[in-house]
Amino acid sequence: MKRAMTKPHALESIALLKGLPTPVLREIEKKCVWHDYGEDEQIFDRDNDSRDIYFVASGRVRIVNYSMSGREVSFDDIATGGTFGELAAIDAKPRSASVVAREPTTVAALESGALLELAVKHPQVAIALMKRLARIVRAATERIMDLSTHGAHNRVYAELLRLARGEDESAAAKANATITPMPTHSEIASRVSTTRETVARVLSELQHSGLVRREHDGFVVTDLERLRAMVEEFRGE
Repeated sequence: MKRAMTKPHALESIALLKGLPTPVLREIEKKCVWHDYGEDEQIFDRDNDSRDIYFVASGRVRIVNYSMSGREVSFDDIATGGTFGELAAIDAKPRSASVVAREPTTVAALESGALLELAVKHPQVAIALMKRLARIVRAATERIMDLSTHGAHNRVYAELLRLARGEDESAAAKANATITPMPTHSEIASRVSTTRETVARVLSELQHSGLVRREHDGFVVTDLERLRAMVEEFRGE
């Protein structure tokens, strides 16, 4: 890990800070501690007692936990413009998961007190933070339901639908979507608690049916409505 100097304009892409005046962004940049991480380098582990919130200025990180046997359980990937670590920054409790860089990544760490002060002075930040936490809760609820009620094949369908939609609220109205970068079979398997072989088999079936196709470095879901209907069918809705 290398510590970097303040990087001017590096926070322009951060969704949580969208709409803040330029002078405010410059002040936040000065308060941040900047870090560069290499691929697969750990940023912090579960139960770490740090309290900073992190802004992903460039790159991509993965939120993961590990079972007693060492099996990786993946929760989410956070790309450029995203944030992580907000739970500990808000409630001052230990980290609930580990975070690992998935590619060369630059992050800005802002201490908890500075985040809370920012939220008080600029309500749009507080609202954006609440919306992000709401998305986290909704995603967790969906995953619990999927793990409780779906077979392995159907959990893969649900994960593909989630990846295709991402955080784009307008994606539900689109006919198709591209999942990029292309997740590996192991990555999908770790998200839905199944094996790589099962994921490979499901993707092969979906490609054979024409619902999914490989394109460059991603998967194209050719019919989002059809995939959604497949998922909802097995949820009993």
